[in-house]
Amino acid sequence: MKGVLLVNLGSPDSPKPKDVKRYLGEFLMDERVIDVPLWARTLLVKGIILNTRPKASAKAYQKIWWDEGSPLIVISERLQSAIKKQTHAPVALAMRYGSMTIKKGLQELVDKGVDEVFLMPLYPQFAMATTETILVLAEMVRKEYFPQLKIQDFKAFYNNPDYIEVLSNTVARHLKGKDYEHLLFSYHGVPERHIRKSDVTKSHCKIDGSCCVTASPAHEFCYRHQCKEVTRLVAKKLSLREGTYSTSFQSRLGFDPWLQPYTDRTIERLGKEGIKTMAIVTPAFVSDCLETLEEIAMEGEAIFHEMGGKEFATVPCLNATAEWVALMSKWINEWTKSESVEV
Repeated sequence: MKGVLLVNLGSPDSPKPKDVKRYLGEFLMDERVIDVPLWARTLLVKGIILNTRPKASAKAYQKIWWDEGSPLIVISERLQSAIKKQTHAPVALAMRYGSMTIKKGLQELVDKGVDEVFLMPLYPQFAMATTETILVLAEMVRKEYFPQLKIQDFKAFYNNPDYIEVLSNTVARHLKGKDYEHLLFSYHGVPERHIRKSDVTKSHCKIDGSCCVTASPAHEFCYRHQCKEVTRLVAKKLSLREGTYSTSFQSRLGFDPWLQPYTDRTIERLGKEGIKTMAIVTPAFVSDCLETLEEIAMEGEAIFHEMGGKEFATVPCLNATAEWVALMSKWINEWTKSESVEV
């Protein structure tokens, strides 16, 4: 019997500092998030970050927390519930970090008689710190607790025409009737070394002006290329004029070089250059979360206004919209009708 496991990032159980600290500890100690030797990661995370950051992060979570709970969790549950109505296979939900573990999600499917799982990381682009860490942990859990299971993972869908259609329609719908001077595509940032580590050719990813637009097998796992490709495809779909849109990366941590240009500095630059109206879309996420609701919609807007900007709009993520639910359900139904594949 086939079943589906949707996996998103995760969230603290509450916006209280103690719960945020526990969540950050699990997240930041992941070797695919902070990819340094264990001793250095432990010193950085447990010796410095967890003694300074939880209170500030808790305040940020408190700003966006809903009555029902964490926006990311609530939205993901809404997506799961809606998909269940349009598919026949059991659909479970898990998070990479936090109390909604992948083990619990797989157990739920096993209890329903599932022996083949379609693992669907809810990330359009592949990255070490998102898709890869989910796949690695899921395989570890399978081997230890559910050796009878077959798991097939859903590949990055950043350039899937149906996904581009849904994303483009979402942008167009929310910007309808508004003539914004600039549309910024803001993606979650990663350290530059993650791009090089994910390069299967070990030589293509130079992180320069040409590698992302020069065909290469490296692109299958290149987060930078995949982000830029989403921007290009949506801009083409919406017939955006050159110079009226751009790509940036948010949420950097530490002092190592991260993917550039940085979102906060880009917003600042646009304001200084005289842009009065701008909108931001965040295609690295399919569900609104702390990074979209607080970092972009609140902090980003404040920066823009400080620089003289007048009107600042954010395009919501796909969340649990009817069009996105229909597409996810289509992908799942196509898989359940296909021949079994062990990977």
